[in-house]
Amino acid sequence: MSAPVGVALIGSGRMGSFHGETVVRRLPGARLVAVADPAPGAAERLAAALGAGRGYADVARVWEDPAVDAVVVASPARTHAALVVAAAEAGRHVFCEKPMAATLADADRAIDAVRAAGVVLQVGFNRRFAPDWRAARVLLDAGTLGTPRLLRSLTRDPGGFDPARVPPDTIFLETLIHDFDTLRFLHPGAEVVEVHAVADALVEPGWRDRGLLDTAVVVLRFDDGAMGVAEACFEAAYGYDVRGEVLGSGGMATMGDGRRGGLAFSGPAGRVVETVRGDQELFRDAYTAELGAFVEAVRSGGPAPVTGEDARAALAIALAAAESVRAGRPVRIDEVEK
Repeated sequence: MSAPVGVALIGSGRMGSFHGETVVRRLPGARLVAVADPAPGAAERLAAALGAGRGYADVARVWEDPAVDAVVVASPARTHAALVVAAAEAGRHVFCEKPMAATLADADRAIDAVRAAGVVLQVGFNRRFAPDWRAARVLLDAGTLGTPRLLRSLTRDPGGFDPARVPPDTIFLETLIHDFDTLRFLHPGAEVVEVHAVADALVEPGWRDRGLLDTAVVVLRFDDGAMGVAEACFEAAYGYDVRGEVLGSGGMATMGDGRRGGLAFSGPAGRVVETVRGDQELFRDAYTAELGAFVEAVRSGGPAPVTGEDARAALAIALAAAESVRAGRPVRIDEVEK
């Protein structure tokens, strides 16, 4: 494909708007041709702001639009699997925000639809495209780090969430799922076989009895014996914090420090550094790179760098973690596969 890829954005919320802006301003190989969102007027407003031309309240109109080669799915998580299937059946390539599905059955349905249609599917695990994480993977692939033994990945959000709008297991399905994918990415060739998770409502303890989990630690066991730890909290007073670490037989790699820049001010109160306050600030370039990789896969006909199978594997870990909290014991991945 030599012409720019015609992209339709599905979902005009916070991430949808950011992805739409990325397509318009930072991806010369693509053009935003439509926005779809069922909320009255939402698609039309964003389409006008970004110069996309067409806004649809009915997502089905996207499949009828001949200018659409591919879609970026940034709608609520519960809609993702059905939209991936619909896009594939309409012959459109798909970039889908995480999680691709909420159940393994839906994940399989999405993967099967994409395979049958022969379209590209890429899932939005952005850390694979962030410079620190990519550099660590290069060290792993080169053998410089040796054999991974201990791995760590953490996500701490800056807070300000509404506990009434947090569905059960969100911390596993929508937050830690990034960390689960990251740990798999940083231990290529190995798979997680067992998960042990503990979680509680420590930020909003008044919502504990209503099922909120806002803080969690998950221990993962890989099939080669290596161990990983993933942790998350929905509130960090100092900003948005994402880090990673791999300890291997040949050394250690650490990723991320949360600083906004290299400046440190030393004064009467001590040393002060500015910290990143949100994901779109910290991972702006990674978000751009992942969409760029998707567009290139569509244009070249090559495989996507993050597949539906990758998304399914991370989802299985997330489901096992949620079950581990409920059961109060370690849960093997094959238990959730049944």
